[in-house]
Amino acid sequence: MIPTVRVISIGALSSHPLWNEPPATRTGHTTTTLVEADDLRMVIDPGLPGPILGARLAERAPLRPRDVTHVFLTAATPEHMRGLDAFPHATWLAFETEIAHALAAVQEALVLAEAHPEDGGVEPAAQRLAALQRMVPADDTLAPGVDLFPSPGVTPGCCGVLVAEPRRTIVIAGDAVATREHVAEAKVLPHCWNRDQAQESFAEVIQIADAIIPGRDNIVYP
Repeated sequence: MIPTVRVISIGALSSHPLWNEPPATRTGHTTTTLVEADDLRMVIDPGLPGPILGARLAERAPLRPRDVTHVFLTAATPEHMRGLDAFPHATWLAFETEIAHALAAVQEALVLAEAHPEDGGVEPAAQRLAALQRMVPADDTLAPGVDLFPSPGVTPGCCGVLVAEPRRTIVIAGDAVATREHVAEAKVLPHCWNRDQAQESFAEVIQIADAIIPGRDNIVYP
């Protein structure tokens, strides 16, 4: 089966740095993409709440959440994993490096939250930790024509997905390539774990991809 790619929901930044917006202009959420190949029906970056995402999936594809076999996170941040609970029967995947770094960060955050429970941070940290503990390191190849595309920098283990169609290569980039404005201006997001690595990863996506699905925008043809 030739792999297919379909955007389920277009994401948005909480504040678009290239639109000169003030902080917290809106609720940030990731672009959500569906990849199908052979027995793989994979949702990438479920950034909307579960019920909303389930409705969007039904609008964009002849599928329900129970039909999804895998969920892949390009980064293990709250904005990427908000809708995970819509897919309780799927296998949850991320790049091994990203899982390890996110687990360490959340475990540290939970310890701090438990020291000050009056701040209300214990439950969110515990829920995120439980989700991360369920994550499985993704294989380099997810299906024929569907491969991981490591793009570290924005986060330690940021990782896109490369889909090889007969006449073009699509990279589902996550926040390694945020929006069409970032493509046009060759810029990465301002808050990166490692800016130099992020810029190198950005350049590699631009070089390889015929089409890019950014982390917070619709498909772009560089």
